[in-house]
Amino acid sequence: MFPLEFPFSRLKNATPQDWVLDPFCGRGTTNFAARLRGLPSFGIDSNNVAFAITAAKYVNVKADEVVALCESILQDKSLPLDVPQDPFWELCYERSILIEICKIREHLLASCISESEIALRALMLGILHGPRQKEAGYLSNQMPRTYSSKPNYSVKYWIERNMKPPKLNLLDIVRRRAYFTFSRVPRPVPGGVFLADCRFPTLEKIGLPFNWVITSPPYFGMRNYAADQWLRNWFLGGPCIVAYDGKRQIITEEKSKFISELAKVWANVAKICDPGSHLIVRFGALPSLSTNPRILLKDSLKIASCGWRVTTVKNAGFSTQGKRQAEQFGCKIGTPVNEVDLYAKLEK
Repeated sequence: MFPLEFPFSRLKNATPQDWVLDPFCGRGTTNFAARLRGLPSFGIDSNNVAFAITAAKYVNVKADEVVALCESILQDKSLPLDVPQDPFWELCYERSILIEICKIREHLLASCISESEIALRALMLGILHGPRQKEAGYLSNQMPRTYSSKPNYSVKYWIERNMKPPKLNLLDIVRRRAYFTFSRVPRPVPGGVFLADCRFPTLEKIGLPFNWVITSPPYFGMRNYAADQWLRNWFLGGPCIVAYDGKRQIITEEKSKFISELAKVWANVAKICDPGSHLIVRFGALPSLSTNPRILLKDSLKIASCGWRVTTVKNAGFSTQGKRQAEQFGCKIGTPVNEVDLYAKLEK
């Protein structure tokens, strides 16, 4: 998982006129670091959940405004048009909570333009599911926070443990989360996020010359986690069942294709960067695969053949305890592979 300190420290020498780009923005950590530095930025990702979360990193909103929007939606007496009904939904959410979730979902699907709406959407994605706590912070029955467990497994788990969905106060949870998140926000900066695939030349539509590109692409061999975010995808308008969507920004199973597709991204990014721009990439490898992240990354830049000159590659250590994606999924994992930080400059 991408730590905020990484892009924040690398941008210390940027000037106020510099634009920052992250072509694999994920949750928008680079973009938020740029905002903390007072720098304009754009993020790009092909994942709906990543797009929604990153969009909220740009809002300039007060907690009261987010709470007021949520309250006004819930005060509408009309029932939502689409409320899922099967054993999973009956056991995941208490009925009144599910109806309120669906009310908010339908409002945001119809309109998510204002900063309050964008903020509420991201906030709801964060509280949609998670562990049961003494002070309720999540809306679901017992579930992981980082991913949505599959329906059949979840139902079996809850029934075996006689776990009923909790009766909660959704507005109160939104209020507490809003005041925690939006009580103080950094000064706004220009920029935004695009839902796009960086392998294709859609980046030129931005029409800006960038000076800093700070990113972390998916590792070679990394699986597509779309199915593990199926509940959040449902909230964003997807189906109410697990959708095993094979779409992804980079093909990660075959090494030569992975390198080739990563090269397409570096070439497209170079087209919208000024000469002398900085490219900083944090990259690693899965312990289960015998790959050298340093070689993969350098090979992709060589194939791109677009002016990126590698100046240095440094060892970045490995992910700290509790922050590795595999640990968040409760997997048994081996010794992590050292990540690397690659630095390059654009020569044209």
